[in-house]
Amino acid sequence: MKKTIVKEVNTNIYDFKNEDEYEYKIEKGLTKDTVLEISRQKDDPEWMRDIRLNALKVYNELSLPTWGPDLKELNMDEIATYVKPKSGKASTWEDVPDNIKDTFERLGIPEAEREALAGVGAQYDSEVVYHSMRMELMAQGVIYTDMETAVRDYPDIVKEYFMKAVPVNDHKFAALHTAVWSGGSFVYVPKGIQVEMPLQSYFRLNSPESGQFEHTLIIVDEGASLHFIEGCSAPKYSKINLHAGCVELYVKKGAYLRYSTIENWSKNMMNLNTKKAIVEEGGTMEWVSGSFGSHISMLYPMSILNGKGAKTEFTGISFAGATQNLDNGFKAVLNAPNTSAVVNSKSISKNGGKCTYRSLVKATPNATNSKASVSCESLMLDDISVSDTIPVNDIETPDIEFSHEAKIGKISDKTIFYLMSRGISEKDALALIVRGFAYPISKELPLEYAVEMNNLIGLELEGSIG
Repeated sequence: MKKTIVKEVNTNIYDFKNEDEYEYKIEKGLTKDTVLEISRQKDDPEWMRDIRLNALKVYNELSLPTWGPDLKELNMDEIATYVKPKSGKASTWEDVPDNIKDTFERLGIPEAEREALAGVGAQYDSEVVYHSMRMELMAQGVIYTDMETAVRDYPDIVKEYFMKAVPVNDHKFAALHTAVWSGGSFVYVPKGIQVEMPLQSYFRLNSPESGQFEHTLIIVDEGASLHFIEGCSAPKYSKINLHAGCVELYVKKGAYLRYSTIENWSKNMMNLNTKKAIVEEGGTMEWVSGSFGSHISMLYPMSILNGKGAKTEFTGISFAGATQNLDNGFKAVLNAPNTSAVVNSKSISKNGGKCTYRSLVKATPNATNSKASVSCESLMLDDISVSDTIPVNDIETPDIEFSHEAKIGKISDKTIFYLMSRGISEKDALALIVRGFAYPISKELPLEYAVEMNNLIGLELEGSIG
């Protein structure tokens, strides 16, 4: 019987690169002078500069994590933490420089904006180069802008929420992010406003031996709703690039937020991102996550359910090929009565790739009459790939319904043979299996992004004798 072989994920549409042209690129390394220069470039108010300097101090005091993937390849002395492209922030697409505009056009951003989005932000290296939002949302009081503008125009709101969901000392890379953050998105949805079409921010890292440290801060006020989409990509270089962004989400009483991410970082990227949501009474926080790129990933979105009846749901998929070690997962803290958490995670590994699902479900004594369910499934496409599940369940109240299920398996040649016996080609048989495995995640995405995800998880399939 033939052995089934799956090609690597086709990233050609993301792997193009522009010349490394920029208006300013900071010297490599991380020092007090580096942080002060970024603060000067950003024209920070004194209070933000002080936050950066304190974070640098915390960064130097904290150690690298002693668990998870080995990060010894990361050398901050070889990373430029700020790269300013040759572009200001444009509010019309025509005003974006041609080379940058061409990059985002090839990624489908303008088309998506016209057809499916209520607003778009596009970041190139360390700066937001384009931002727009539909006028009817502005008239309703919705704020969607870049973080630097938010620091200037809405300082009281930023002071109240910035690095509060994610404390500066949460871990070493949270401190790094706080010290050198640049770009990102700020969203405020007023009470009762339903944003019917998604907002999207897209982050593109082009410059080699550099880092991207965008900050996303979203506040969905009482009774309001929003779907926010985050897209990420970068071309491949021979040396390490770093992504250490931060996402802070605040879901107020009775509010709803869905946060969808499609990440396709290049395979020289270390993706050390941090995402947390604080959910109040009756609020709902949904995460939809597709992780397909990066050399090493350590990413564990987290929902903290602080209000009675708060809910969270996580639906995620990872695909690790050769040279990739994707250590992803989810954390939920149930900290009030009648809360609930549902986790559905899937991973695919091939050609020696490693996928690890690492989770935490913590139910405090306050979480009476709550429910939590965790399901993680792993699909290995060959004999040299690795898949691990490392759950931690900390249940401090007997008054809770909790379940955990984990499955790890391979595509069997018998299954392929059965489908082929029904007149389906080997390539199409394998495509059916992989699509079916990923379907619970892809069906949660808007059509355009579901198509993108399906392209990313290896629909280039062929049979060969092995």
